[in-house]
Amino acid sequence: MASLNVGNLGEYLREQRRNAQLSLRQLADAAGVSNPYLSQIERGLRKPSAEVLQQVAKALRISAETLYVRAGILDAERDRDDVETRAVILADPSLNERQKQVLLQIYESFRKENGFGTDADDEVPAQDATAGDAAEGGASIPGLGPRTTGGSDAGPQQTAG
Repeated sequence: MASLNVGNLGEYLREQRRNAQLSLRQLADAAGVSNPYLSQIERGLRKPSAEVLQQVAKALRISAETLYVRAGILDAERDRDDVETRAVILADPSLNERQKQVLLQIYESFRKENGFGTDADDEVPAQDATAGDAAEGGASIPGLGPRTTGGSDAGPQQTAG
């Protein structure tokens, strides 16, 4: 079989699997795909779907977006910086899942504010408004407490009394 043009996806997957100290069979089981199919992906003989890449990424605990770029599903030039930043945040073992999600929300709000948001980012669910509201002094960012409006940021304001 001739190798398909899937960039260096297979090599990257093999490297990530080895870094995670997983055998091909262990990763295949964890991702819910067959051992031969995963082997063919690693050797560049098959181009997996986005769904399979997502399952493999979850099993490896890495960013699915990184795999999408390497597989040619996402535009690498346009999305590379965003994907790499998200991958670093998601891979940080010192953050819990809630902290990662809040940090990604804040990151996305700044990108939007600076004109780098994508079409998919234009529809922000109500729960995602926390980061934007906090930046404008309205709400609080979890873990940082409420932000006061007016005066200095040195502490709570005292009222004359």
